[in-house]
Amino acid sequence: MNHARIVRRDSDAQGDWPADLHPVLRRIFAARGVHCMQAARPKLTDLLPPSALGGIDAASALLAEAIRGDRRIVVVGDFDCDGATGVAVGVRGLRLLGAQHVAYQVPQRMVHGYGLSPALVEAMQPLRPDLLVTVDNGIACVAGVAAAKQRGWQVLVTDHHLPGPALPLADAIVDPNLLAFARCRHDLVQCAQCERDVRANAAFASKSLAGVGVLFYLLLATRARLRDEGWFDAGRREPDLSVLLDLVAVGTVADMVALDVNNRALVAAGLRRLRSGRCQPGLRALAEVSGSALERLTSADIGFSIGPRINAAGRLEDMAIGIECLLSDDAEHALELARTLDGINRERRQVQDQMLEEAIAIAAASVDAATAGVCVHDEGWHAGVVGLVASKLKERLHRPVVAFAPAGSEGGEWRGSARSIPGFHIRDALAEIDTRHPGLILRFGGHAMAAGLGLARSDLPRFAAAFDALARERIAAELLEAVLLSDGELDPTAMSLDLAQQLRDAGPWGQGFPEPLFDGRFTVMDWRVVGERHLKLVLQAGGRTFDAIEFGGWLGQPPPAAVHIAYRLDINHWRDTAALQLLIAHRSDP
Repeated sequence: MNHARIVRRDSDAQGDWPADLHPVLRRIFAARGVHCMQAARPKLTDLLPPSALGGIDAASALLAEAIRGDRRIVVVGDFDCDGATGVAVGVRGLRLLGAQHVAYQVPQRMVHGYGLSPALVEAMQPLRPDLLVTVDNGIACVAGVAAAKQRGWQVLVTDHHLPGPALPLADAIVDPNLLAFARCRHDLVQCAQCERDVRANAAFASKSLAGVGVLFYLLLATRARLRDEGWFDAGRREPDLSVLLDLVAVGTVADMVALDVNNRALVAAGLRRLRSGRCQPGLRALAEVSGSALERLTSADIGFSIGPRINAAGRLEDMAIGIECLLSDDAEHALELARTLDGINRERRQVQDQMLEEAIAIAAASVDAATAGVCVHDEGWHAGVVGLVASKLKERLHRPVVAFAPAGSEGGEWRGSARSIPGFHIRDALAEIDTRHPGLILRFGGHAMAAGLGLARSDLPRFAAAFDALARERIAAELLEAVLLSDGELDPTAMSLDLAQQLRDAGPWGQGFPEPLFDGRFTVMDWRVVGERHLKLVLQAGGRTFDAIEFGGWLGQPPPAAVHIAYRLDINHWRDTAALQLLIAHRSDP
């Protein structure tokens, strides 16, 4: 990221702070729009009530009726970490609430396609479900929901993706991002009930709930309904659903949704369970195989170590492996599955590295200074990895990128995964291309920063041209320059192991609530290459010296005598010692 421009955040540390809160922390929180401890460190008691979500009443009534009626419930997930943790929360949570017949189904990427597809409905026929509960999918699965309804199954959709113009004809829908529709779930243009749900969602302040978070909210609402109906009066113990928060935290962080106040409360509670060891055996096993110390686990460890190992199963194999790991109550079995996931993840990294190298070469030959929207493709690429390639290439080029691979059994199609930059809503961009070029995009869906789509093979050149043209129209030139937001300089006398620990514990940090990043000028006193690609440095500022590391920083030339760096205060744990080090995110000449 040597081309990035460092820009310092504005920060007014004024606010309602306790006297013992470190001044640097006040400044960090204030720069993120937080001015009191309740918002800085939200608790579960601060969560928005489930009753505020649109559709939650109908959905909880449907689910409670299925539990009371001893019906067969199948939780239908997606093949990413959010979907896998959502399935685990659904299966475990429904059993805690008293459901006796709970199973799950998750699509295989190359066989069933995305979400609740007609092909997946056909595969579920032997399960003979009475009720399907989707998690992290369903809002765009119009054909799949219709296929399930034709078989006489009820369908409850929980999702967090943006809907298309026509909603699936489900029995209930809970999606905080259901804010508009052309035809509702009752197949009407105007529907008082669905319009009430839309108004409730518009007022709901946490539209960034991950799929796993939406389902957790539904379980909370269903427990409250069953309590009111006397379900727990007949010798049944009302369950503590907070035991699921470790899974909610992992899915929320891994899906890179914005960590607003609500999500931070969920993730912080989940991290407390993980650090205390009161977590699912599968998560404990995944921490072990990834080399993450459970007692000091952070959201970054989830995002870079645990989440990718769960995701790898859905990318290259069958996500059922990841779900079984999360559902296992046997520590040895969970560890065996975690080791399998670790092996799949190593394979995924090898595939990703090769594809990314090829994508960089393709972009170098086809992208010039005027290009605003980038499309890359290759016949030999794996559809499960193109999202990672698009993300890495987007970071390198600082342009929205769509990477395509053959769609496998779907026949004659490209499957694309899109990643965007701030200021360019990628899902809305696909919708606009769909409007301008009807029929060009076979299907699409997603968020502001990430989306997926399908194309006929012959239409890829036309789509690439349309995508670049729209990006040139919509993206101002200054948005194509990478900007690194810094929390400013730190006085060298304030840089300490204690402050690094306070910053670590002040999280959870993540999307929308970024980990503290500082910048400053240092003299390079010493340096060496470690692990072939990384730089280990000794830096000096203000009369003090600091150990520092820059991962991937060795580019074949020694660093200059003086550097301007953006860095994080990090803790280097080695054997039984802990020491301060600077983790360099960006380096340039001063």
